[in-house]
Amino acid sequence: MKTISTRTFLFFFFCGLLVVPQAFHQVTRAQSAQPATSPVRYEVAIQTGVPVKMRDGVTLIADIYRPKAQGKFPVLLTRTPYNRRDPMTGTFLASHGYVAILQDTRGRFDSGGEFYPFQYESNDGYDTIEWAAALEYSNGMVGMFGGSYVGATQMLAAIAKPPHLKAIFPYVTASEYYDGWTYQNGAWMQAFSSTWTTGLAQDTLRRKAAGMSNFGEWLKQLPVEDYKLIGQPTVADVAPYFRDWIEHERSDEYWKRWKISDHYPELGIKALHSGGWHDIFLKGSIGNYVGMRKSASTSEARNNQRLLVGPWAHAATSAEGKIGDVTFGKQAVLDMNGTIVKWMDYALKDIKNEFASDSPVRIFVMGENVWRDEKEFPLARTQYTKHYFHSTKGANTGSGDGTLSTKAPGAEKPDTFEYDPANPVPTVGGRLCCGGTMPGPFSQQPNESRADVLVFSSPVLERDVEVTGYITVELFAASSAVDTDFTALIADVDSSGYARFLTDGIVRARYRNSTEKVELIEPGKIYKYTIDLWATSNVFKAGHRIRVYISSSNFPRFNRNLNTGEPTMKGTKMVKAQQTIYHNAEHPSAIVLPIIPR
Repeated sequence: MKTISTRTFLFFFFCGLLVVPQAFHQVTRAQSAQPATSPVRYEVAIQTGVPVKMRDGVTLIADIYRPKAQGKFPVLLTRTPYNRRDPMTGTFLASHGYVAILQDTRGRFDSGGEFYPFQYESNDGYDTIEWAAALEYSNGMVGMFGGSYVGATQMLAAIAKPPHLKAIFPYVTASEYYDGWTYQNGAWMQAFSSTWTTGLAQDTLRRKAAGMSNFGEWLKQLPVEDYKLIGQPTVADVAPYFRDWIEHERSDEYWKRWKISDHYPELGIKALHSGGWHDIFLKGSIGNYVGMRKSASTSEARNNQRLLVGPWAHAATSAEGKIGDVTFGKQAVLDMNGTIVKWMDYALKDIKNEFASDSPVRIFVMGENVWRDEKEFPLARTQYTKHYFHSTKGANTGSGDGTLSTKAPGAEKPDTFEYDPANPVPTVGGRLCCGGTMPGPFSQQPNESRADVLVFSSPVLERDVEVTGYITVELFAASSAVDTDFTALIADVDSSGYARFLTDGIVRARYRNSTEKVELIEPGKIYKYTIDLWATSNVFKAGHRIRVYISSSNFPRFNRNLNTGEPTMKGTKMVKAQQTIYHNAEHPSAIVLPIIPR
């Protein structure tokens, strides 16, 4: 097994990435100024450092915030790897009539054991929920809340089916941890995997350094060359899971044990699923809602699934509603703690608030920057419409003549470009997390001058066009390589040329049919590739253009395909690939847009 060098790992670690795990907490704390609806306010009693023993003897540590009053109350539990200490949230929830329990997950901060993402969260979640339900001031009803990995701790606990878990509020999280967390259509989500891991390593290094204080014993070690300097652990010491993720680049048994979407029919809990149009886990947030709405184990659970999607990215939103370099307005700011209380008031206390509505879906429609309630997702009135790619002289760069049209192509010559892994198309905003390039909507103009980017634009729109729902690209392409990538991105272009990112996608050729097995391509042969761009909701205003970018890289959001067919774990040799994109009657490449009649 090949390992990643300590030098490489520590390079990522020390490049300003350590503050990333706090990003979600910044969102929750900064956006909780508005009052909730519960009429009674309680004084709060606080108990810190409470031990909770798991079934295997490992002790986890929690803080408890509870109403200073007689009686029993529902429990709201969050289990986090990012440090449980959050007195603002704990006090807020307890003052509204809940027992708030904030726990460090296994191997993180004050909790015992070793941290390995996803592995222990089902059993530890089950044990903690049942412990919490039995507390003398608990009424036996437990809800969970939190985002990102803290959403994963909810979903993984839920599939263990603890009897006292009644409701969850998973925010910006996934439905599985292969596709949509670590990989996308077979391509490794490199920026996120690397930066999130190095952020987690901060506490792991602290814990390991604490165990390195007995220098007297260390000095006695033989052979002498085995002596390790503090702060210089191997990657296997700090994050063995990082290596495992790269080694398991197929959707194999390693990943299937944590595939939430396989368990929807077993789940009988109420859930508010919340995601962001610019969030790295959007596909899973929507997928969890759709899957549980359709397949949850009871009609009560199916009828009590809710979906909330804003313009958010996986980072804090400013008070003015600025995400990336776009300001969506104060209406885009989520009152996180208030939303927790309102949802749990409905789910655990049967208070008839806005969540009792018969419209279970609430989406933020960008372009118009308004909220709208819907009966379902995707919308039943969607008109899926193909916008075909066209060019005469060539679609290379923004100066080319690539166009989009609902008219199918006839006899057209293909577009070509060279993809060089040593000079990939750089990521500009979009669905990112945890360090380096900022997430959210940014203009894609910086990449429009590259010859390895094909640009297809609609005419200037004469009327508003709404696109809400799932988007795919059907691409007919050939390559000189035995393996390569094809990428797609859609943007809203205003009259100034500002090309606002909406959503993107990728397909790795060797996983074009299935991410469970490798199928290399035949050089020069035309294949049809389906690129999943996930979803968005946007009104392209009159005077704007719809623009699609086609290329073969989006780095570092996705790792570079070296075009050799080698596994990611061992690949070092780079080969340039000559790419040919077809758009003619036999090979009608197009983007399929979910048009909403207006």
